[in-house]
Amino acid sequence: MRIKTESSTKRKTELLCGFVLEDSNKVLGLPKLDTKISSSINQSLKDMNGKMGKLVIIPISGGKQAQRILLAGIGKKENLTQDTIRFVSGKIAQKARELKLKEFSIIVPPTFVMDSISSVSQIIEGTKMSLYKFDKFKTEKVDKSPDITIIVSKSNKISKAIKVAEAVADGAIFTKSIANLPPNECTPTTLANFAKDISKKNKMKCSIISQPELKKKGFGGITAVGKGSKNEPKLIVLEHNNGPKNQKPIVLVGKAVTFDTGGISLKPGQSMDEMKFDKCGGCTVLGIMKSVSELKLPINVVGIIPSVENMPGGEAYRPGDIIKLYNGKTAEILNTDAEGRLILADALAYGEKQYSPKAIIDFATLTGACIVALGNNVAAIVSNNEQLTKKIIDSSKTTTEQIWELPLTQDYMDMIKSDVADIKNVGIGRAAGTITAAAFLKSAIKDTPWAHLDIAGVAWTQGAATKEKPYNPKGATGFGVRLVLDYLQKL
Repeated sequence: MRIKTESSTKRKTELLCGFVLEDSNKVLGLPKLDTKISSSINQSLKDMNGKMGKLVIIPISGGKQAQRILLAGIGKKENLTQDTIRFVSGKIAQKARELKLKEFSIIVPPTFVMDSISSVSQIIEGTKMSLYKFDKFKTEKVDKSPDITIIVSKSNKISKAIKVAEAVADGAIFTKSIANLPPNECTPTTLANFAKDISKKNKMKCSIISQPELKKKGFGGITAVGKGSKNEPKLIVLEHNNGPKNQKPIVLVGKAVTFDTGGISLKPGQSMDEMKFDKCGGCTVLGIMKSVSELKLPINVVGIIPSVENMPGGEAYRPGDIIKLYNGKTAEILNTDAEGRLILADALAYGEKQYSPKAIIDFATLTGACIVALGNNVAAIVSNNEQLTKKIIDSSKTTTEQIWELPLTQDYMDMIKSDVADIKNVGIGRAAGTITAAAFLKSAIKDTPWAHLDIAGVAWTQGAATKEKPYNPKGATGFGVRLVLDYLQKL
């Protein structure tokens, strides 16, 4: 898919698309046309009434410029959100591909509706992500995505916005592509190789710590969880050093369990196939690091991805085991399906000790309890720092990747105390499962500002409970990439 800009609507195109506000009698940004075409447009405007997501196509016979005009409803002006243009642009792009068009054009709405920078960014993100399709293993591939021309007044700011939006969308698509891979095609070694490829293309430092070294250096959580699989665990580290040498980095940590059986505490067979998505946190970090490097952000960012396969093998760790984590604390294992917090605790402690960061943000498909609490459209955030939380929530509002803060008081920390070790890897029964998992992670960190995003409900589409969005086709969503890139760009 190629993207270009034009300042005039008077260009030859297979499909000219304009947005329509509810109860409006005009197409935003569309110039006057001849009487016959205008009459057809006016009738269509009455029929569709600008309803959110409603699309109407008007064929133009003998048109010198546009072969068709598409009217796209965006609802009432007072109800417009940061997601409106992104959502509707996604529907437009899918319609263009359905029509097997080679290209189409979208008119950016006037600034009284939404500022041009925001509109352009949303159009690009919406169209690119909506045209993504995971067909790697299909014998019949999806038709080639059509090119897009954005009708907007050209400027340096617009050009920059396009570059940024493309990098952001590409990062999210990259995340989806990896996260969608089946477990037989994606092991910890596979993820390590992806990281190596990213580092080579984008001149980042890449380090891979493998099983013998993990054990030797005291990564007890990663070592324990990975013991049951023939696919060895890896700790993947990417470094983007484009800020001042004395600038403390932002450390991003992502859980990457390439397949999670639950280990000895075996999961039910129903929906176990979805446990290929238990690597989504790590894939999110890879996607962010790819975009950070391509955008050449003038900051220091470190991506750390603990990756394992949780299998019930002869050497698998067991309920009742006591292991020593990287930070020296001992953990009693009560359930081997609470494995994500073990590998994350190692990675968090390593990130803090090794890099003395300004802040740490982790991403993990950590708890089913998060889905019970918040459903499938909102992620949980748990943090030890109000300022960091506020900045991430602000970026959540900008990108519409929704998050909700949960508390973490001493009472919750007490719920993970063990009678036989320092801590235990589950709380008390079913109570506050998302928060006690976060409490386990907090115990790995000393005093660095930290935020944990539990993305269990939002990392992939999960049936009818997931709100349908054209830019999130079935499968992995890439949640967190756009959110954190917005946060990083504002530093």
